[in-house]
Amino acid sequence: MRRKLYNKLLEWKNDLARKPLILEGARQVGKTWLLKEFGSKEYDNMVYVNCHDHPETHIFFQQDLNVKRIMQAFEAYSKQRIVAGKTLVFIDEIQEAPHAIESLKYFCEEAREQHIVVAGSLLGVVNRPGESFPVGKVNTLRLMPMSFEEFLWAQGADALAEGVSHCNWTLMADMRVSLEEYLRQYYYVGGMPEAVLHYTTQGDVNGVRRIQEEILSNYSNDFAKHAAGETQRVRMVWDSIPSQLARENKKFIYGAVRKGGRARDLENAIQWLVDAGLVYKVYRCAKPVLPLKFYRDPNAFKLYLLDIGLLGALSEASAMQMLVSNDVFKEFKGAFSENYVVQQMMNVPSLSAYYFSKDNSRMEVDFLVQHGERVIPVEVKAEENVKSKSLAQFVKVDFANERLKGLRISMKPYADQDWMENIPLYAVEGYLNVFD
Repeated sequence: MRRKLYNKLLEWKNDLARKPLILEGARQVGKTWLLKEFGSKEYDNMVYVNCHDHPETHIFFQQDLNVKRIMQAFEAYSKQRIVAGKTLVFIDEIQEAPHAIESLKYFCEEAREQHIVVAGSLLGVVNRPGESFPVGKVNTLRLMPMSFEEFLWAQGADALAEGVSHCNWTLMADMRVSLEEYLRQYYYVGGMPEAVLHYTTQGDVNGVRRIQEEILSNYSNDFAKHAAGETQRVRMVWDSIPSQLARENKKFIYGAVRKGGRARDLENAIQWLVDAGLVYKVYRCAKPVLPLKFYRDPNAFKLYLLDIGLLGALSEASAMQMLVSNDVFKEFKGAFSENYVVQQMMNVPSLSAYYFSKDNSRMEVDFLVQHGERVIPVEVKAEENVKSKSLAQFVKVDFANERLKGLRISMKPYADQDWMENIPLYAVEGYLNVFD
């Protein structure tokens, strides 16, 4: 399968100032596959060390962190010669081997010519009790679930992906029926690579759901393995997300997790899910002025799942409901569409997403996006009624002095209404990337 991050890996390879690379990302987003694909295509050979499947490799890092000795151990283990610039050394599940992450500092300082990539649990890589993270000694990239554009590639719809990526509004208008059908499929399948591969090769929607449920089960097992005393609270927060998003006001409510729930009881569990890459936390912003982070309200936020397909599985939404019903884009008060938009925005570099709401008022703008030097108020409209009362009030009245231009994301074709642009849902990532 084709992934956009592949080009970033090529840039890393060709960068004379490269450092050991950590590929971050939640479990099962395709880190191992991508790095193996990269190693097999771009290097003469690849030395692959899996610290989970082969615990005997842990000894490589226990005696000391002498780079020359470790490299010799890699060669003996793999029965391959390591040649700088021609061999990719890939250490997988690196969090399983004590001191392995620390060793990257010495690879950077003493063997910069060696091409080293590592992957592992997002939490395990960052949080190593008793070990220091090699700050300033590594490069990092983040792999997300597959975006809608990558889903189109997987379907063989390269021309549509190209049109969406470059905001070809004419093509999108002409191919609207096809794009809406692909989007409906993406809402159900989502972007977890195993689910996408099964769907595109087998066309088996029930098999897709089984894969999604297995992924959710694996995440639940991770809660027990890594969250320690927070396990039960993490599960409660996780399970509450579909009902939180189905509310008219999607602000996270502690009392919806359990009766009498309070911030101090659940904030560690929420942060655990954020750190694990399993949820996106979108804070309320009190004012649309750069930098938005200055006006962030730490006490008000929304939580979205990392993948829209997993949201459907966690919500127990049926294949019939999502793939056949015309209501899928507006079901659950737009929960799927908002989660979809957040997921696509997370693929845009240097973008920060917040939302806006007024105290003692029902007026809310779904998202406030900081992109470059521009603040973009965003409203997501998945229903046929696309009147943007809150967006119009926000842009034309409440913050008219800021001279903002709104963005409405809906199922309608592109239109520029002077104070606001409307783009179709399937063009979110392309629009923000082209604007950049």
